[in-house]
Amino acid sequence: MVEIEEKYKIYEKKFGYVNWLGFFALYHKEILRFLKVVIQTIISPLVTALLFLLVLSLAIGNERGGALGFPFITFLAPGLIAMQIIQQAFSHTSSSIMIGKIQGNIVDVLYAPLSPGEVTLAIILAAVTRGLIIAMVSIIAFSFIIDLVFHNFYYIFIYTFLGSFILGAIGFVVGLWAEKFDNMASATNFIIVPLSFLSGTFYSIKKLPEILQKISEWNPFFYIIDGFRYGFLGTSDGSLKFGLLYLILLSCLTWFASYILFKRGYKIKF
Repeated sequence: MVEIEEKYKIYEKKFGYVNWLGFFALYHKEILRFLKVVIQTIISPLVTALLFLLVLSLAIGNERGGALGFPFITFLAPGLIAMQIIQQAFSHTSSSIMIGKIQGNIVDVLYAPLSPGEVTLAIILAAVTRGLIIAMVSIIAFSFIIDLVFHNFYYIFIYTFLGSFILGAIGFVVGLWAEKFDNMASATNFIIVPLSFLSGTFYSIKKLPEILQKISEWNPFFYIIDGFRYGFLGTSDGSLKFGLLYLILLSCLTWFASYILFKRGYKIKF
């Protein structure tokens, strides 16, 4: 009897410090999830950005408007791309968690041999990938319409990454919190969209009254869009160094919040 118990002793399977196989499997699943509906997840944001560009350029005019020493369309285009990156990164993680809860298939993730850190990072990095794809597709499409200039590709990449990561982590938290689609729509319509619109997407914050400039300088969306735009124009509204440090700190805090909430099973374990 003792020999049988020792022979068939149950033990916890070890994957090392990181279950890379499971991590990449979940990441791959999340990539396929948005690629299956590429018209909705990639093409639709591009069309929205192009419509904004067309309508505003016709309404304001490239000759009459301008900001940071550039024509209005040249100033506007990077902001529109960054705004879509922000909104779609948030949409990816929030919808992934929310739909998983509603359909009940989130248990597949809960029962998988994956740590909370591996789950949160896999889903958030998939949102980052979606943001990077939207950025590349939008830049290519916009380059056929306007004369895009490129000052520094490093800033374009790093602010795309940080912006997508932060909004992906926030979307993860909102997905855990939301119990129905109305909750998620409320977060999108009353937080994400207003902050992205009021972050210098369509204007330079230097045109605002001083008190509104101070408020805008604490809006993380402003630094995401401002840094992304700097990669094209080579000039910015705010401090790039402060913005970079601010966003790095915020990315760590937002990921840690998603990690803690998921680890505790916030609104997914009863």
